[in-house]
Parts: sequence; structure tokens; C-alpha cells
Amino acid sequence: MAKRDGEEVRVFLMGDAAACGKSGQTVPQGFYNLERMLRVVAQAGGEVGVCASCMDARGIRDAELAQAARRSSLEELADWNGWAERVLVF
Repeated sequence: MAKRDGEEVRVFLMGDAAACGKSGQTVPQGFYNLERMLRVVAQAGGEVGVCASCMDARGIRDAELAQAARRSSLEELADWNGWAERVLVF
């Protein structure tokens, strides 16, 4: 969706998904690399936020985040939900 004209995409990683925002992911051949997928979202103008509380609970430092991701907050998640026409959760 981020590649479509007129579409804006925002991804918020929380809970165990916060680890998906780490840089330097090495996955077995044939498996998807979420760091690469988040980079595609950012290159298309999308935003990637990672829950700060979830990062702290898992020992993830800001410096460990993928270039496309940044520390965020539940307050920003609430703002994004208010902004969104559609919200997908999985």
C-alpha cells in the first residue's frame, strides 16, 4: 500500500513485534526479513514507530533499531488511530 499514490502507511510495532524493528536481522534462506520490509515502507514515505515501553521490556536500545524505525509511544499510537481511515491489526 505504501507504494500506491495517495496512500499513507504507518506501522506501529508493539509487544513482541518490537523485536521486528531491530537492525541486523539474519534470517534463514527463504524466510522474510522484517527489517528489509520496514525499509520499503519508509522508502515509500511511510512511518514505523516502535513502542518505547515494549522496547524497554525487551532490552532493545534506540541504537539497535533499524534505520526505518524509531522509538514511539502509546500516545502516538492513539493519534495514529484517530488519523487512520482503516486500522489493520495482526
